[in-house]
Amino acid sequence: MRPDPATYPAYFNNYLKLVSGNDIVKIIEEQSPKSIKFYHSLTEEQSTYRYADGKWSIKEILQHVMDAERIFTYRALAIARGEKNTLPSFDEVQYAKMGEADKRSWKSLVDEFAALRASTTAFVKSIAEKDYDRIGQVSEYKIGVLPMLFVIVGHEMHHINIIRERYFDVVVEQG
Repeated sequence: MRPDPATYPAYFNNYLKLVSGNDIVKIIEEQSPKSIKFYHSLTEEQSTYRYADGKWSIKEILQHVMDAERIFTYRALAIARGEKNTLPSFDEVQYAKMGEADKRSWKSLVDEFAALRASTTAFVKSIAEKDYDRIGQVSEYKIGVLPMLFVIVGHEMHHINIIRERYFDVVVEQG
């Protein structure tokens, strides 16, 4: 099933519209190898590229994707388990700065993403459908478990699209 638009803020539509299909488990299982293949297609040299001054390198983008995936997964977990407290926002710019991705090898970042995505996929598979409709408070908005799971996938797709469109034209077969 697709997330009900009443269960998430409208600004997440940018991510959710990138996700095709209705079965979040099948979606993440099919997307993950494609994403990993895409990241493996980039070289160490390409991973340091910035298309303009002040923009993140591709390494920093992948670090941001991983940071966000961890946070979004935690939010889905907390909401699914009935958390009543408001979950905090995060400052993606500060996280990127503190992550120091450019000091790491591209291979180490891609390997970490693959491990993280395997963990995220196992988590998504563990969520009972009855919990998809649970709603929680994140900062100033309310969101359901199912849309949060779709955001995990859509956010990562969004950043792959940015790399392709703004950094360089990288063609990787989508399977």
